[in-house]
Amino acid sequence: MTTARERPTLEAVARRAGVSRATVSRVVNGSTTVAEPIQEAVRRAVQELGYVPNLAARSLVTQRTDSIALVLPETATRVFSDDQFFPGIIRGVSQELEAADKQLVLMIAGSAASHARVERYATGRHVDGVMFASVHGADPLPSTLVRSGIPVVCSGRPMGQVSVPVPYVDVDHIGGVAKAVRHLLELGRRRIATIAGPQDMIAGIDRLAGYRDELRDSGRRSIIAVGDFTRESGALAMRQLLDDDPDLDAVFVASDLMAHGALRTLREAGRRVPEDVAVVGFDDIEMARYTDPPLTTVRQPIQEMGREMTRQLLRMAAGEDIGHAVVLPTELVLRESA
Repeated sequence: MTTARERPTLEAVARRAGVSRATVSRVVNGSTTVAEPIQEAVRRAVQELGYVPNLAARSLVTQRTDSIALVLPETATRVFSDDQFFPGIIRGVSQELEAADKQLVLMIAGSAASHARVERYATGRHVDGVMFASVHGADPLPSTLVRSGIPVVCSGRPMGQVSVPVPYVDVDHIGGVAKAVRHLLELGRRRIATIAGPQDMIAGIDRLAGYRDELRDSGRRSIIAVGDFTRESGALAMRQLLDDDPDLDAVFVASDLMAHGALRTLREAGRRVPEDVAVVGFDDIEMARYTDPPLTTVRQPIQEMGREMTRQLLRMAAGEDIGHAVVLPTELVLRESA
């Protein structure tokens, strides 16, 4: 009889099940080569004794940790702001890992020192793979880990000339923005500005490119201010746009949080939305339904992006070949601001 202070051993499970220690080890480590009746006897013994596998020893045998890292290259303030991008990504990743019986390791890496810590942790084989969300600039860390043989998937296309291909999951930024700008043109808007996102991120770059391409095709000139995907930057950029072109009658804003800030500035300036200035955002976070007026926006499937990143990474960790890129569709959601 095992006392409360004793930890059941593999040998104790083997005695209870009437099998060898090696057989118990195979069952506990997920082998499918053991006959089902024997597997059932081992599982019953595990439950009766309250046996908990030694995960450190198990990882030495299987060369797996059953843990996946999600790296957010942002400050904690940005990650835990009211922007719903990161919670959406985390929710999608968690759902997929839960279904696969894997552990999520969340790593916030908003500094050079934290980047170095992520590299040491991952190359030390403490996780079976790494996902990156919100990568800025030509960050070398994803490529560095790929060269080390670690499965890696990014949210968003890597910037610049990467030394090795890095698989990624992204959304159709350019196509989504084209729908938004065409909608504004169809409403008869003639002076359409944009508040672009940061130009060290693919999302910011591609959304600005989509705006420019669509306006160029319509023969209209671009009117641009740049923010950093925060509410405050949207408010400041909207003020700049009104100073630069008081006659503008529409604005495409590259994130819903920036659009919220822009709406505040327009209200303070006495501009009615959508009568005087139509506003379209991008993301379709929950807040978009509750702005004044409710925000027309481009929906990107944030949670599905997290799920798809995880599915791709788990396939790589299992030794499967995957495609280099997955691009998810976007859609225009019409509300009252445009």
